[in-house]
Amino acid sequence: MIDIEKCCLAVVDVQGKLAQLMDGKESLFANIEVLIKAAKALEIPILWCQQNPRALGPTVPQLAELLDGVEPVDKMSFSCCGDAGFIDKLNALKTADVILCGIEAHICVYQTAMDLLDRDLNVHLIADAVSSRTAANRQIAIQRLTAEGANLSSTEMILFELLKTAEHPEFKELCGLIK
Repeated sequence: MIDIEKCCLAVVDVQGKLAQLMDGKESLFANIEVLIKAAKALEIPILWCQQNPRALGPTVPQLAELLDGVEPVDKMSFSCCGDAGFIDKLNALKTADVILCGIEAHICVYQTAMDLLDRDLNVHLIADAVSSRTAANRQIAIQRLTAEGANLSSTEMILFELLKTAEHPEFKELCGLIK
């Protein structure tokens, strides 16, 4: 299971008009919001990436607001790991586990996850917090990544895995996020 002391949250490319085209965008945005709020409450570091923001636009406002204080990594490579700034931040964290959410599941999320797996990191793919323009592309990405060794999870599942017990000081706050 995930170690709260050795993990981070990676939010991948939830930007502009492209984000508005995602299959199930309302639940996607809501689940990513929950993950960001939970990471902040649990003091889990957040890595925030934006794919070519000049062309795709900024991160959607409801998520950008929550990410205030986190410096985004603006990248041109599809994989977040293709950007030296992302790698520097990742290496500085000395993380073992990466909680992964964002878009598009079959492109940037997929390539990032594969590169993280190649770095011997545990990738926790949050299935209800990743999407693509089509449900088919999202499902193919999830199938391929789980076959390659990514740990498939859901927003609620990862929250309780991080908490481990109802006695955790942030239990009530995090339960409030999913009701």
